Parts: sequence; C-alpha cells; structure tokens
Amino acid sequence: MSEEVKKSQLTAADFQPADENEKLYMVKMRPQTTAFKDGIRRLRKNKVAMVSFWVIVVITLCALIVPMVWPYQYEAMLGMTPGKPVDASFQNLRPFEHSASELARMEQGEKVFPHLFGTDSSGRDYFIRVVYGTRISLAVGFFASLIVLIIGLLVGAISGYAGGKVDLFIMRVVDIIYSLPDMLMVILLATVLKQVIGDSLEGTVLARIGSNIISLFIVFALLYWVSMARLVRGQILSLREQEYVLAAQAAGAKGSWVIRKHLIPNCVSVIVISTALQIPSAIFTESYLSFLGLGVNAPMPSLGSLASDALNGITSYPYRLVIPAIVISLIVLSLNLFGDGLRDAFDPKLNG
Repeated sequence: MSEEVKKSQLTAADFQPADENEKLYMVKMRPQTTAFKDGIRRLRKNKVAMVSFWVIVVITLCALIVPMVWPYQYEAMLGMTPGKPVDASFQNLRPFEHSASELARMEQGEKVFPHLFGTDSSGRDYFIRVVYGTRISLAVGFFASLIVLIIGLLVGAISGYAGGKVDLFIMRVVDIIYSLPDMLMVILLATVLKQVIGDSLEGTVLARIGSNIISLFIVFALLYWVSMARLVRGQILSLREQEYVLAAQAAGAKGSWVIRKHLIPNCVSVIVISTALQIPSAIFTESYLSFLGLGVNAPMPSLGSLASDALNGITSYPYRLVIPAIVISLIVLSLNLFGDGLRDAFDPKLNG
C-alpha cells in the first residue's frame, strides 16, 4: 500500500478529543458576544469609571440605610424637651463632643452615641442631616433626570421621525429655549412657581415634599429636556433611513410602532449615557437653588441648604460648610467620571 493511501485512511486516533492546545490552535475567532457584553467588558477595564461607580453605590447605600439605624433624627432638636427649658449645651457641638447632660449620663455609666459631625445651632445632629441631605439631593437628581429623559425622548423621537414642518416647529422651540439664560430662568421660574403652587399643596400628599421641590421638577420639565431631545432627534434621523425601518413602513407598520420597536432600542446606549451625565447636572442645580433658599423646605435638609446655613458661622465652624461641599463634589465628580466611562465603553464611534 502506497504512502498516499495510508495517509488518506482514518484511524481510531483521529477521533480522539482534542486537547486544550489543539483547541486554542483551531479557534481563531474571538468568542461570540453581544454589543452590551462587549461594552460591559470595556467598562470593567476602565478603573476610574469602576471606582466612581462603587463610590456612587456606597454613598447611595449609606444615604438609604444610615437614617434607619441612626439614633438621632434629622429634624430633632436635642436640647428641646416639652415642659422643660432649652438645654443650650446641645447647640454648636464640635465633632465627637458631648453636651453637659450627656456627660452627666456618661458619668452614671450610661452609653451615649457620639455626634460624629457635632450639632448645628439648633442642636440637631449634623451627621444625620448630611446623610439625609445626600438622600434628598440624590433623589432629586434621579427623578429630575427621569423627567428630562421622558420628555426629551418623546419630543426628540417625534421630531426626528416626523420631519418636515413638525421637526421645523419643534427645533425652533428648542432654539428659543437654548437662547434663554439658564440660571436666570431657573431662579425666576423657581421663585414664581413657589408662590403659585405653595398654597395649593396644603392638605395634599405633595405637601410633605414641599412646593420648592415640586417647582424644581417643573423647572427641569420646562427647560432641561432640550439637550436630550436634540440628541435623540439626531439618532432617529440617522436610523430612520435604514432598510429595516423602510421594510417595516412598507409592511404597513404605524409610526409609533416603528419608533418603539426599531428606532429607540437602537439608540438606547446613547440615551443611557446622556441620562447618566444629566444626573450630576440636576444635583448641582438643586444644590445651588437650595443654597439660594429656593430648594427644599425647612427643616428638611439638602446639601445645598446645609452649605447655605453654614455661612452664618463659617468663621467659628468652617467644617459645616466644608463637609457638604466635599459630599457634593464627590457625588458630582463620581457621576461625571462614570458617565464618561459609559460613553467610552458604549459609543461605537469611539470604539471603531
């Protein structure tokens, strides 16, 4: 039998399972994946974005859990007892300092929980007020960004898909809003809405939230949706000429169905990235409005209102201004860095 015939014949050894080295040699393509998994893989390699993500998670968990277990309430004035004179020793305590009555209780063997950041001029524990203020600022930033997302997504999708006169009209409205001075309009609208809706909220569920927060949400709904709308419109304009959209239109699909099933799912990554970058902007807006007295209603704290209240004793107690300022900076910086990481990981234009 010739050598060529022997080589062409199969033997039992040819059917043995391949070892790992042979598999690696034979598999020349990367394992199958999706765009989402590929983006998550790139995001995990971004150390700055992942550190920022975990900072946001830790701050959020602390803002949610700590008020449930902390022995002091954010609105409780520790020196105030019904039927007794005010105990002024609780006011303006420095970090880890105790009042005269607490020292007396400690001498008797009773355990007293320390005031980590001291107390304010009204005798309220400052640490729990910072934690609760962080919760309020995060909640306002999240819900304000959600409002911006809903309005901007709806308006941008309609404008981009309809085109023509509808697109022309919506874009002119967007240009008018863009031409307005942001900070001036925010302050004016917040002041006017506070006076308009202040009395109408009494006796309702929204009374606890306060007229200032409601007016802040209305300001975001009126002014801050334009960037999201323009972004979504640009994505829709580039996608509506694709073959699958034309096929759906030729099959008789309605515009709302095409937008919901084809166009929006294909620009989700851009929408998520823009929303992630909108949250720190909303938090910063709430903080400076609260700093100006147009934010949350007293005694409910926010980081901006805490910084504003700290100005009265800035020479004697500068840490009361430094602490909320550091928390605001940390939250805004972490959200911005995480948003940049999302953009770098999921934007196809940046990844070739």
